[in-house]
Amino acid sequence: MTDIGGRIDEVRAQIAAACADAGRDPAEVRLLAVTKTRPAQTVRDAYANGCRWFGENRLQELREKSAELSDLDDVSWSVIGHVQRNKAGAVVDLAAELQSLDSLELAADLDRRLRAADKTLEVLVQVNTSRETTKSGLAPDDVDAFTRALRDHSRLVPTGLMTIAVPSPDDAEVAACFDELVAVRDRLRDRDGGGWDDLSMGMSGDFRLAIAHGSTCVRIGSALFGPRD
Repeated sequence: MTDIGGRIDEVRAQIAAACADAGRDPAEVRLLAVTKTRPAQTVRDAYANGCRWFGENRLQELREKSAELSDLDDVSWSVIGHVQRNKAGAVVDLAAELQSLDSLELAADLDRRLRAADKTLEVLVQVNTSRETTKSGLAPDDVDAFTRALRDHSRLVPTGLMTIAVPSPDDAEVAACFDELVAVRDRLRDRDGGGWDDLSMGMSGDFRLAIAHGSTCVRIGSALFGPRD
């Protein structure tokens, strides 16, 4: 736990430094600890060091960890991976947030299940700013029509956008992905008169650059917990 605590302190210090360089308040940037493939004890250790938001890709893994950690009643789970329609129920049951929405069919299934449960769910729309065919997410030009259609699903509460930048050693290429997400957000704000405040962008290798370009949520795994097996 000491090692995890030190890593968390270091990442928080780097977030604060990046915010200072950008003239931003560190309170504007949420640290989402990505615990996919990590044991439940890792979540406990991070929790003991102040983390409250945790990101998972696989819903079965989330279900198992949520059950094992049910005594931690102020933990919030964010689903950050692609979700198949037949897993919509697990998202409704377990998650406080879905960061990877890019399907109207999934939106409809989530909305129906949320109505039945008398719940709402905050969602971020995933945008494929790198245009890699191996990544999920909407093309930037498709976001306007998609978000208009989301208005038919009132139990979903869109709070912003998410992207995964191109994996490149060239900061300019990475920053271009972040800037494109900001541009999409700005178009939605102009259309809707505000909103769309959340920008989830930046991971262990590029979160400082993401903060410089306006990220409000950084998804950090290996920088907190070391390399995966």
